[in-house]
Amino acid sequence: MSDLLLETKGLIKAYGKRNVVSNVDIHVKKGSIYGLIGRNGAGKTTLMKMVAGMTRPTDGSFDYVGIEGGNKNAFGKIGALIEIPALMPSLSAHDNMKLKCIAYGKGDDAFIADTLNLVGLSKTGKKKAGRFSLGMKQRLGIALALAGDPEILLLDEPINGLDPQGIAEVREILTKLNQERGITIIISSHILAELAKLATDYAIIDNGVIVEESTRDELELRCRTKLVFKCDDPAGAIKVLKDAGYSDLERGEDDSIYVYEEGEVGPDMNMKICQAGIMVRSFAYETVDLEEYFLNTIRSKGVS
Repeated sequence: MSDLLLETKGLIKAYGKRNVVSNVDIHVKKGSIYGLIGRNGAGKTTLMKMVAGMTRPTDGSFDYVGIEGGNKNAFGKIGALIEIPALMPSLSAHDNMKLKCIAYGKGDDAFIADTLNLVGLSKTGKKKAGRFSLGMKQRLGIALALAGDPEILLLDEPINGLDPQGIAEVREILTKLNQERGITIIISSHILAELAKLATDYAIIDNGVIVEESTRDELELRCRTKLVFKCDDPAGAIKVLKDAGYSDLERGEDDSIYVYEEGEVGPDMNMKICQAGIMVRSFAYETVDLEEYFLNTIRSKGVS
């Protein structure tokens, strides 16, 4: 994959005899928003800490193949907000940014002003960060992660605990960073409905294991609305429907047939199956959202 930015190979992090992350292979494309889907304790934070250089892997490797010089130069081009924002509560937003920029060898007030404006904190003046709301602290945390002008941003549960307005504000900021500045973002969350509005690629992680990797298009295909027939002879019913000109269908679980044809095709299909002497026990439309798909996937893979 020529557009690959980050690749991990068999990445493991163990504490004692317990693997918190186990044999993880992920593939993050340059310019993507890569969503890590997982419950609390699934291994998301540990994985992000390893690729950020904050903790050493027990085994395996990761390679920033899309950054010139690879891992040697990558850590200077990573911005990270992992766990809680590292703020100085007695300093203003500007002074927090100034301190972080100096640590990166930068001190450009224009850059600071532009970044604070981007995250909606340009008018906070001398107000101390310790008095900020949770949403303001999260936005300042994102601003601080941008202090080194990174190519890749690692965000661990950045919308956790925020109200709907705060979530929408963070989502807008991340979309701008990705689309206008071309920053690749790896974001973890257990709020799947919000992640679905952002991510271009996904990895489902459970008990430290990557259960599935997919693109947005692949996931939307799996989560699309389908017409589900339950009948006595699914194979025979599929043949009947295909002979009648229907093609967008597949064999489902047990005695089910999944149909993805557009329009109100259920009654016509039901009639054709019944005319062929096959008993139809039920047919109904089903839609699987991202959360339901996630739960079904980890169950079917037998991780939990």
